Amino acid sequence: MKRHFRVWRGDASGGDLRDFDVEVNEGEVVLDIIHRLQATETPDLACRWNCKAGKCGSCSMEINGKPRLGCMTRMSTFEENETITITPIRTFPVIRDLVTDVSFNYEKARETPAFAPPPGVAPGEYRMQQIDVERSQEFRKCIECFLCQNTCHVIRDHDENKPAFSGPRYFIRAAELDMHPLDDRSDRKEYAQASQGLGFCNITKCCTEVCPEHIKITDNAIIPMKERVVDRRYDPLVWLGRKILRRDQLGSDNMAPSTTPGVAGTSGGIPSSRARRPEGAPVGPDGHMDIAELVAPLQGGLSPFGEDMTFPLPPEEVTYHHPEKDR
Repeated sequence: MKRHFRVWRGDASGGDLRDFDVEVNEGEVVLDIIHRLQATETPDLACRWNCKAGKCGSCSMEINGKPRLGCMTRMSTFEENETITITPIRTFPVIRDLVTDVSFNYEKARETPAFAPPPGVAPGEYRMQQIDVERSQEFRKCIECFLCQNTCHVIRDHDENKPAFSGPRYFIRAAELDMHPLDDRSDRKEYAQASQGLGFCNITKCCTEVCPEHIKITDNAIIPMKERVVDRRYDPLVWLGRKILRRDQLGSDNMAPSTTPGVAGTSGGIPSSRARRPEGAPVGPDGHMDIAELVAPLQGGLSPFGEDMTFPLPPEEVTYHHPEKDR
């Protein structure tokens, strides 16, 4: 049957959407339609593609406003009377039609420090536990389609952030190397914060939603890296433990404020003057804490159990079955 398409045509100087009515056959994907357009109506339509199997990441585009791979988006997912709009990915400059300049990503790849082998271990002598292999294997599935980079609003909506922000693709690279037991660099977390702009990410999970390889970018890479940065920089107990037990690190710059452009205040490593010191729980004369009742220092909201509910519950309202009596 014939289906209606709107395809963006243009170059860096501008362009617009063109309307086409194209024949669609059963089992076809959007990339098949683009090839049919090139063969029948617009032979000069520019589109990047390679494997047509969802493994090269070349045919990245936006289909009805969502970043997708053209070769993995089946026509059967759309309604029969639905107009399919195809545009280039919008975070990167347009070269022509559906082809964009993604050199930004390769520049960030060159800036990322490579794997550093441990000293005294020759290639072929590396040994890892299987559990360590599995931890980072997920991140190795990345096909570099850059859909996660395209949908990340930090650089999609703000070009000025690009010099200081590497994006989710390279956060998973930093996390992979940080989890690697044989990587000799110990500053992956500090580098991610200071040079890759990890602090800019506010974990909206939009990168995870568009990943065609279903990599849990946010949950398994970005959040753990953020937690490690916080542990090293802001946790007072970790800082105190390092000060007492690991005096060899006191001269390092691991605790230095971040110099990432655009990051300021507490997120830049500057301690807050209003920060409270940690307070211990009160203890009795015997040195034990009272665990009969926990009282919050501030008044909270209404109880979800009702306004007339009081705590602790009176004995007649408590139902408790001792496990030994049920035998």
